[in-house]
Amino acid sequence: MKKVIAIVFLCGLMTVAIVQAMEKNTKQEQGVESIQTSKLPGLEVGLKAPDFELKNLAGDTVRLSDFKGQKIMLNFWATWCPPCKKEMPDMQKFYELTKNDVVILAVNIDPEADVEGFAKKMNVHFPILLDEKDKVSSMYKILTIPTTFFIDEEGIIQHKHLSAMTIEMMKEYSGF
Repeated sequence: MKKVIAIVFLCGLMTVAIVQAMEKNTKQEQGVESIQTSKLPGLEVGLKAPDFELKNLAGDTVRLSDFKGQKIMLNFWATWCPPCKKEMPDMQKFYELTKNDVVILAVNIDPEADVEGFAKKMNVHFPILLDEKDKVSSMYKILTIPTTFFIDEEGIIQHKHLSAMTIEMMKEYSGF
């Protein structure tokens, strides 16, 4: 009798494992878009982007609300982050392509590093903001970097992407 119960129990466990594996494969087959619109860490798509105030590399104060009425690509990154480094050249190309149509704000979360030297080495010219007290990254609930929010002209988060992006993704998310 104990053997029968053990066999039934093991068969039940195997069934649960198979069903979960099949659900995982189905979700993976649905592609990147399902990942982007699911409950990812951080602020959700559809919410109003919280306003903030940070200094840029020149020491000037920049507010998100300064760009009301414009599309914004808000990127959180760090100098030590390999995927962040990987996407920087595409961000620069996107900046050059769309600088009159899409504002790029790159929020650095490790301002104790040589961010200005990093920007020069990577040859990037879009605005870099320094989150010296982790206030903005906390406000946006950043758990992984890079994380990028695409904000529409009304200040609503339209897309959120975790990990490095290509210029094609940036164009798609910004509607360019």
